[in-house]
Amino acid sequence: MNKSRFLAAAGSVALVAAMTACTSTKPAESAANTAAADPNAPAASAAVVPGKAKKNYSIQFIQGVAGDEFYITMQCGVEAEAAKLGVSVKTQGPQKFDPTLQKPILDSVVAAKPDAILIAPTDVTAMQTPLQAAAAAGIKVILVDTTTKDPSYAASAIASDNVGGGKAAFDAIKKLNPDGGKVMVMSTDPGVSTVDQRIQGFEESAKADSKFQYLPVQYSHNDPATASNLISSALQKDPDIIGVFAANLFAAEGTATGVRQAGKTSTVKIVGFDAGPNQIKALQEGTVQALIAQQPGSIGQYGIDEAVAALDGGQIQPKIQTGFTTITKENLGGEGGQAAYKSNC
Repeated sequence: MNKSRFLAAAGSVALVAAMTACTSTKPAESAANTAAADPNAPAASAAVVPGKAKKNYSIQFIQGVAGDEFYITMQCGVEAEAAKLGVSVKTQGPQKFDPTLQKPILDSVVAAKPDAILIAPTDVTAMQTPLQAAAAAGIKVILVDTTTKDPSYAASAIASDNVGGGKAAFDAIKKLNPDGGKVMVMSTDPGVSTVDQRIQGFEESAKADSKFQYLPVQYSHNDPATASNLISSALQKDPDIIGVFAANLFAAEGTATGVRQAGKTSTVKIVGFDAGPNQIKALQEGTVQALIAQQPGSIGQYGIDEAVAALDGGQIQPKIQTGFTTITKENLGGEGGQAAYKSNC
């Protein structure tokens, strides 16, 4: 599920120091931290210590899925910034990345009438109406990581440059396989804004390079066991696959398992999105060759900043886009290791 405390790539990163009493410095709305060839680009932001909120607001953070290190790391950013600003926050999330499980949580939260909700919507369509209703009830809605078809009801939306992340994943596979070959994406489900954008970035890059053959995307339903079975079947059909982009944490975990069980670790290069402990371990073991890491902690921090700005009547940024970094064995001891996600706060 990005974004980066890390270092983006692709061009210059513009910073803005807007916001009123609760200001912090963030990537500008127009400055997408895309992932192109410069891994040594300057850090996306250096947050200014914000002032206290005007009152102890009640804020609810609804994760995309509970127990995912990406959302745990985001929760750490949420809680740290909430404590700094003097507001109260509670966190909960569904057991699976599923709108049928997330919507009842949202409905219960809305009934409790918090001042603001930070949420990672689990579907661009299914979560549209309930989130519009929350905003209509006077609750400030901040979208973090994912979005819906029409996010105009939200005070702010904060996410990674996911198209750029998909392009960076292809660049990593191309570097590992300069002669080209068959490549594919292992995703979660269609209709999730972030992974759809990652697929778009990867597919556009792969199809633009005649050395590579882009195979149909596979959907693992955010389940590692399903991803493992799907990659096993794909390798039976196309044993000459040379690269797989796993579009999120669970897809990467399952893909690595399937490739290892198929005895293809020496020929199939895997680039994963996200950098949980299992992904870092797979990188260290050589099952995964690179990881595209987001900045979930900063997304959580910025989410609280925007919620408080909206509640205080200050200036808000409607859209904030964060960057990412590519982690390899070579930089794991430095900036790459610093980009790894947390299992707890």
